[in-house]
Amino acid sequence: QVQLVESGGGSVQPGGSLKLSCTASGSSFSTYDMAWYRQAPGKQREFVARINSSGFISYESIVKGRFTISRDNAKKTVYLQMNSLKPEDTAVYYCYSIDISAWGQGTQVTVSL
Repeated sequence: QVQLVESGGGSVQPGGSLKLSCTASGSSFSTYDMAWYRQAPGKQREFVARINSSGFISYESIVKGRFTISRDNAKKTVYLQMNSLKPEDTAVYYCYSIDISAWGQGTQVTVSL
């Protein structure tokens, strides 16, 4: 069973940056379409960004231009570089493997003064 483990969350002031990582177990990572989602308190989980196995990328409009998704297949890791963070970016961020419908455990990102 493939497991996804996120890291890199934390607390940052508005305008700051964080880089999230999600590392997968198993040997088929390079074939997976991967995504990041987030869930703020009291809200539904929402799509943030996606990168497919060919490197095609898409973003939710509210993060486009501030967040960058990337992957390193040799390290079986997908990243989310988050810049110009805003308080409304505060949420638990989850890594998701589309092909196998697997979620990571989530990592908390808090943006506040």
